[in-house]
Amino acid sequence: MRRFWVAGGIGIGLCLSFLGLLVIGTYSAAAGLIGSGGGRAVGLAKGAVPARYQSLVQKWGNLCEALNPALLAAQLYQESGWNPQARSPVGAQGIGQFMPGTWSGHGIDGDGDGDRDVWDPADAIPSAATYDCELARYVRKVPGNPTANMLAAYNAGAYAVIKYGGVPPYRETQNYVKVITTLQQSFAAPVGRVAPSRQAATAIDFAQRKLGTPYLWGGEGTPEHRGRFDCSGLTQAAYRTVGIDLPRVANDQYNAGPHPSREELLPGDLVFFSDDLTDSRAIRHVGLYVGGGYMINAPFTGAVIRFDKIDTPDYFGATRVTEDGAEALPTRPQV
Repeated sequence: MRRFWVAGGIGIGLCLSFLGLLVIGTYSAAAGLIGSGGGRAVGLAKGAVPARYQSLVQKWGNLCEALNPALLAAQLYQESGWNPQARSPVGAQGIGQFMPGTWSGHGIDGDGDGDRDVWDPADAIPSAATYDCELARYVRKVPGNPTANMLAAYNAGAYAVIKYGGVPPYRETQNYVKVITTLQQSFAAPVGRVAPSRQAATAIDFAQRKLGTPYLWGGEGTPEHRGRFDCSGLTQAAYRTVGIDLPRVANDQYNAGPHPSREELLPGDLVFFSDDLTDSRAIRHVGLYVGGGYMINAPFTGAVIRFDKIDTPDYFGATRVTEDGAEALPTRPQV
């Protein structure tokens, strides 16, 4: 729920002339800017990696040519959701989700303090990077994309990659390679323009038809909720109408695609707000951008779904939702 507002909502009394212009502009932008290409991703997107881990990911993500910081970030997020105390049902441990046997053979003392602690991100993040690069070296002579082969070796073992001359024909492994390479786009700072969304107009139409609906904490628009929504419930429902299944909470929705700059926002982008502008996991509010510096959002208890300005001190950033990006997100709860 968004708690800080500089400008009040436009509300239901928004004049029809403004609404008409906004909607016309929305559909024109969403429908007419298809096909523009994005650039090669370099660096890390603002706030996508929690600030306390960013320097580690940036440093160790450049350890070898098959790895990059955004790819390493995608692996860590997929494995643990940045939780250094994560423990899986099968015994994987820490932010890097190392099994004890793997840690014993591949864990390193990343911070040079004399121990190798799987629960310490200063050891576990460097260990994840060095393990990736070890695997990349094992499969360096295998034909195909070195990064895809490295990820396949991480999932299925280097022997399987060598045996099959590339990513092996295992459904789980092929999906893992696709998920991580797709998810890295959400952690990378793009170079050049981010491709527009083809589904934006339909998502906005859904949200627009909910204007004036009272806010409900936890609301998902169901009959039990009497058609009411909270912020992320509204954006989730809007994109569900175009066949994209977003996560339920705002800070996970942030990772559903690449991140356009403020100057590159297009109608249909999700816009996010936080009290901590260095950490995407601290995001607490989301809206659907409609153009002209405004979003449709479900703001807080006692308010209604309405238009609001996005240019406030708590503006965090934006995501251009993609189907592949949403599908790549972990389905388990993140912390």
